[in-house]
Formats: sequence, C-alpha cells, structure tokens
Amino acid sequence: MTVPNATGPRPRQDAPGFPGMLDGLRVVELADESGEYVGMTLAGLGAEVIKLEPPGGAPTRAIGPFLGDEPGAERSLHFWNYNRGKRSVILDPGTPEGRADLKRLLASADILLDASGGAVAKALGTEPREIAALHPGLIVARMTAFGDAGPWKDYKSSDLVHLALGGVMMNCGYDPDPSGHYDTPPVAPQLWHAYHIAGDQMLVGILAALLHRLHTGEGQDLCVAIHEAVSKNTELDVMSWVMRRAPLFRQTCRHAAEKPTHVPSIGHTKDGRWYIATGVSVRDQTNLVPFLDNYGMAADLALPGAGADTKARNVPGSGASDEGKAHMLEIVQRFIRSWRYDTMPWREAQAAGLLWAPLRKPHENVGDVHWQKRGTFAEIEHPEHGRSFHYPVSRWLSTETAWKAGRRAPLLGEDTEAVMGGLAPRPPMTAPARPRGAPAPALSGWNKPFPLQGVRIFDFSWFLASAGGTRFAAALGADVIKVEWKDNPDTRLAAMSPVGGREARRAATAPLQGVTDPDMGGQFNNKNSGKSGLSLNIRHPKGLEIARRLIAQSDVVAEGFSPGVLERLGLGYDVQRGLRPDIIYVQQSGMGGVGSYGRFRTIGPVAAAFAGTSEMSGLPEPAMPAGWGYSYLDWMGAYSFATAIMGALFHRDRTGKGQWIDSSQCEAGIFLGGVPVLDWSANGRLWSRIGNRSPYKPAAPHGAYRCAGEDRWIAISVFDEAAWRALAKVAGRPAWLEDPRFATLEARLLHQDALDAAVGEWTAGQDAYACMHILQAADVPAGVCQNAEDRCDHDPQLEALAWMTEVTGTKIGRWPVAEIPAKLSRTPPYSGGIIDRGAPGYGEDNARLLGELLGYSSAEIAALAEENVI
Repeated sequence: MTVPNATGPRPRQDAPGFPGMLDGLRVVELADESGEYVGMTLAGLGAEVIKLEPPGGAPTRAIGPFLGDEPGAERSLHFWNYNRGKRSVILDPGTPEGRADLKRLLASADILLDASGGAVAKALGTEPREIAALHPGLIVARMTAFGDAGPWKDYKSSDLVHLALGGVMMNCGYDPDPSGHYDTPPVAPQLWHAYHIAGDQMLVGILAALLHRLHTGEGQDLCVAIHEAVSKNTELDVMSWVMRRAPLFRQTCRHAAEKPTHVPSIGHTKDGRWYIATGVSVRDQTNLVPFLDNYGMAADLALPGAGADTKARNVPGSGASDEGKAHMLEIVQRFIRSWRYDTMPWREAQAAGLLWAPLRKPHENVGDVHWQKRGTFAEIEHPEHGRSFHYPVSRWLSTETAWKAGRRAPLLGEDTEAVMGGLAPRPPMTAPARPRGAPAPALSGWNKPFPLQGVRIFDFSWFLASAGGTRFAAALGADVIKVEWKDNPDTRLAAMSPVGGREARRAATAPLQGVTDPDMGGQFNNKNSGKSGLSLNIRHPKGLEIARRLIAQSDVVAEGFSPGVLERLGLGYDVQRGLRPDIIYVQQSGMGGVGSYGRFRTIGPVAAAFAGTSEMSGLPEPAMPAGWGYSYLDWMGAYSFATAIMGALFHRDRTGKGQWIDSSQCEAGIFLGGVPVLDWSANGRLWSRIGNRSPYKPAAPHGAYRCAGEDRWIAISVFDEAAWRALAKVAGRPAWLEDPRFATLEARLLHQDALDAAVGEWTAGQDAYACMHILQAADVPAGVCQNAEDRCDHDPQLEALAWMTEVTGTKIGRWPVAEIPAKLSRTPPYSGGIIDRGAPGYGEDNARLLGELLGYSSAEIAALAEENVI
C-alpha cells in the first residue's frame, strides 16, 4: 500500500544491510520440541543460536514429516523448521568433558535457553533456578511443563495434554447436538500450539530481561510453565467465569459462547472448500444486504431500521445470538454454496466492508503477491539436496531492522569444531547508547524493580491483538497511556462486571446478569490493566497538538488502526520522528500496511482463516474444519506486537536508533505454519486434518476420551511401550497387551479406531480427575480437558503458580486478572503496572496526564472538555 504524499523511510524486509534486533547476542540452546520455537525465533531476530545435541542427535530429529517420507536424522521437516538459522554442537553434559565444554559455552553466552527437563542443572551440580547465579550477566530462560513448584510440577506432558489442561480444547471443537449434548470430543488445534503459545510469552520475558541487563549488567533466571501460559491464552471464557460465573461452550469454527447456536460462520463452496463470513452486527447488516442484493441473493434480508446503531463494534463471541442473526448467516451460506472456491467474490465482499475471507491451507499463502511483497516467505537452500525449500520467516517489516531467514537447519554436529575452537568469554557490557531517564526504579507489586522502568508508550491500540501487546509492556513497568475517543472507542462490552459486584459474584451459584456500563468490562480490564486512560479527539486541532506534545515525551507510539489512519490524521512516522528523532512506531493491522491487502478488514477469526490455522484443525475430511473457538491470532498477534515493541526498545537503547515497524496479525499466524508449508514444498503434500491424533511424533492412543459426567473428557498421549503397559495396567485391561492389533506402537497406529474405542470404553466410567491422577502416577501423560471453572476454581497447580493477580479499578472494583507467565527473578511482572490499578475508565486520567505532563491548569482542562477535545 502506498500512502499519498508519504516521504522518508518505509518499512521493508528486502534490505540485506539491515541488522537483526538481537545482533551480536549468543544463545546456548538445550531444548526439545517444547523450546525449539523460542530458539528459532531468537535466531530470526538476529541472535547466534548454538544448539547443543547429544552424540545421537536431538530427539526432535525423529519427528516427522520427513523428506520423501524417509525417516532420518537429517530428513525431519519438523527439525528443519524449528532449527532454521541455528548452529549444531555435539555435547554430552553427562561426561566430564561435556560439563567442561558446557561451562565454557555458558561463559561466552548471553542467554541459556533451557528446555532440558533439569539436565543442565544436573550437569552443573545445582538447582535449575540457581544456574544464573553461577554466571553473572547470563539470562537463563527455562521452559518447564508445570513450573518449579506445585502438586503437578512433576506431571508428564505433551502438546495435547497442555492444550487440554489449559482450556484450549474445551473452547475448540464442534457444535453440540440439538439437545445440547456433545457427541464429538473437544479438538486440539494442530500443530504444536502449546509450545508456540508458551514460546511467544517466553520471548517477551527474555526481551524484558535483556533490557534490564543492558541498563544494569544483571542477568537473571526466567521460568515459563507451559501449563500457565496456555491457560491464559483463551479469550472470553476465563473472564466470563471470573466476573459472572458464566460458562462458555464450544462451537464449530467460531467463538465459544454462553448459548451455542447451530449455524457456523463458515460456508461450504460447491467444490468442497470453505469461506468465513463472520459479523452479524447492525453495522455488518448495513453492508451485507446491498452486497447480496447486487447478486440477487439478499432473499428476505432487509436493512436495519431507522435509529439502529451502525457504529457499534462487538467483541466476537460476546454478543447474544438470536434466530434473526442465525437466519442471516444461513442466507450467507446459501450465497457461498453457489460459488466455487476460486470464483467466490470475497475481495468484493471485503471492499463492501464485510469480514469475509477464504479458509486457506497454509501453503496457499506462499504464492500470494501480498506476502511476497512483504517477504513473509523465503526459499532457503539445502545444498545436500541440490534445491531450496519454502519457509515462513518474518512477522513484520521495519525501517531499521530485519528478520533473518538464516541458513537451513544444521547437520548434526556440523559446527562443533568452529564454535568450540573459537570460544571466548562474554565481553563486558558496554554503556547503552540511550540511558534510561527515570530518576529511580519503580517498584512492582513484588517490591522489585520493573525491567521497562522509564519507558513511556503512547498507546492507540485496541481489541486484543494490539491492546494485549501493550498490556505486557504495562505489566513490565512501562508507563502506557491508552488513547481513546468516544466516536470510536475500544471494545469494552465483554465479560461484564455482575450486577451487585464482587459480593454478588462470591455468593453466586448460577450465571449473573452483567452491567452495561462500558467502564466495567471484565475483558477490557484483563487486557488493559496497568494503563492510564486519556480520551483525546485527534481530529480536533487542539487534540492533535496534545498528541504531538505527548509523543515528543514518549519512547513508543503503539497503534492498532487500519494502515494509514495516523498518517492521514497528521501523526505519521515522519511527523513522529520530527517530534522525537529516536521514536519507535509500532503499528499492527490484520494484514500489514505494505502489500496489496492494506485495507483488508480482519478480526481474529478472519486472520486465522487466511493464515491457515482454521483449516488445519478438526476431524479429517469430509468433516468440516473445527478451527479455533476464540481469537487465537489476537493473542499471537499481541505477543508479536509486544515482541516488536520490546525488541525495538532493545535495539534503540543499544544503537540510539528508533524505527517504524509494520506488524501483521495474520503474518503472526503464518509464521506458525512452517511444517505444513515445508511438507508441501518438499513433498508436494497438502495439509489434511488429523483430529486429535499424532502421526508426526507417533503416539497411540493419542486423543480425548469421554469420562463420567456431562461433557467431561481426558486427553491421553502414549508415545512408548512403557506408557502403554502402564495404561493397560491402570485400566485393568491385560487383554490389551495380548491383542496383536495393539502389540507394538506401529500396530496401534494402524488400528487407532479400535484402540480409541477400547480406551474410551474404559474412561467412560471414570471420574476425569481421578483418572488423570492415577495415570500420571504411572507416568502416563494425561490431562483433564479443563474449562474455565476448572482452571479458576479447582486447578491447584495454577493456584501454586499465582496465575492471577488482583487489581483494583476505580469503578469496576477489585478483580483478578491474568498475570504475565514469565517468572523473572529480578524484575517480576505485575499486572497492576506502575500505577497499581486495573484498566482505566474512559478518559479517567485526563486531568493528571494533561496537568503533570503538559502543564495544563484545571480551567484549561475543563475548557478542552467543553470544546470536545477531551
């Protein structure tokens, strides 16, 4: 997209001379599939990542799919994807030589990425959380399954088990039958998303620790529990339960809802593909009826009546449904059925203001001109095979830094000699180019300093995808000023505070009625706690001048509007850097500003459809996609947004240079689909849905099985013979061990339907939690498919991890909100932020901000309100 009259630098990816945000940093990685994504992303940001492998190679080299479907340590497409850009060093920490080499490596490193399950600490003769103390200045980032403490800390896990216990599965799956009974199990979205979720939240913690170290020289320990990170990744279910005691129920390829309907927001084309056509608000109806009428297919739909609110924006999944809305979706599905996938006029629908998009398979984005312009994919050469393969390699564009595609994943041990022969101690820290201006450290709710002390963010974010990113920054100590205007406010009406407040909630035994006051939304409180609130009309000359003066005092401008909005209003990057030369401007839209889809309308479900994450999940065809039951890419976009902000701060504080970052919510989703893209590129195979099964890291049984009670399920993952024998013993089914169909893992994989039926027959009579505990005691990875009530009220591990923090909002009162899952030993996050408060009411901090920061008097502030400026 080109903005008229734009001058100066524009975000771009095709700039070989651009540095990575983390250039010059060394990461030592000892990780399996639970942590490799973090190392791959750190390499993409420019760090040197040294992967330590045992002599036989990392276990992830045995995870499929494989090049040509031939297993081999150098042929795993999974390993290729998650280890792109790294260097391989063979090292056995269990030997004296290996321990000595490990210590030398750590002395040269900035970051230790440890997903070894305690192997590093054992080799060093210490406890995991004490590793950082052995190497001053080292940041130790530890990925754990369940954390360092708590009753479940030693439980066995898998991607499936984490998605079950974390609540994702109970949000995802298919509609219930007409009686409200679920006749299909919840579905774990594919592939490896528990590790993506935890990995992106760990990245935010690592960047926070790097910023603290840059200004203090101090390293620290950082631990992320995958269970905690995943449990916070769902959207409306937790706050709906916390605020109103309202459970949500999964629906097909759309948001879980309090009252599920039976009309999905995806429609089937005549040739068997799918389109999403979401949005049933008055505003959507105003655009929909004329569009359908152009094709003679509006049927009995009519424009909204006079006086209808055409400006209202709804949080997906938060509005009540009715037969009128269901009928509207059925008319839309009739329209979709009349087209082939390649002829459906979705671009015309987008131009008409409708939230429509194809459900693409991951590989279908590779040839899209928009993503080609953005450098989202790269062809990486594999000289051993005499060809190149396609990878997703970028999540945003910038004017100063660039994502690094890197070389192909390393051959086993190919860098051992070069790395170990050139080791030198980590050089002393140099003084930052841009020291912090805060006179003294602010103290968090834990009475420790914040890592982002002295950073101010002028925040035009909204919805979860961008507001959730600046919420991370606020919890890490940034002074975040959230800017809204009444003509186009952020979405506040979701998971509302109950009538009667906290006392009514404590006494509740059924769902409560919510208030309608927009300053009392639980979901808004959860994604905006710790921020200050400023109402500002930047279309008014005086409002624009206030914005300019505050930007001049800010480090970051964060923005979540459609591309070009701020530029047209007179606050584009050229203006910003004229006000402050080292300003960081991070904008996030659905598709990104650079490219051909700049004005493309998206929300989380639309981005997921386009990125490929909706099509990937569900039962095999001919079943329809189950997709996601919440705006998954809103969260992944939020993590990416926070990473961009903090990475740019690190680069600015090291070099003195600000930058403009053009971030894309959809691109954050594409970045997660590397394995199916590689499988298409290498093997010509198109993605096919696999339900809850695990063909790539072979496991059987591997699924969700019904337990006693209504809609109760347990996830079980059996990867080896020891776990299979333990499962049969716990179940009291010795005949399973004698059945030739189940005699080996290979046999069980061939007979999974019969195996699932046998396991399900046993679990159907079991209490889900008793079943989980007895299986875990036998070292079988298993986890209850938990809903929001389970996690909030009955999960002792989340309680032990202090996963929620109580904050007090001025009007909404005191409520729990999710805490940042990265446990930083020196600079722990606190969701109340530096102001120790919940989310702001609309314009709540106008007087304080305008008075303290700009020197306005009370009379002048009152006059600004009279003039409709604030």
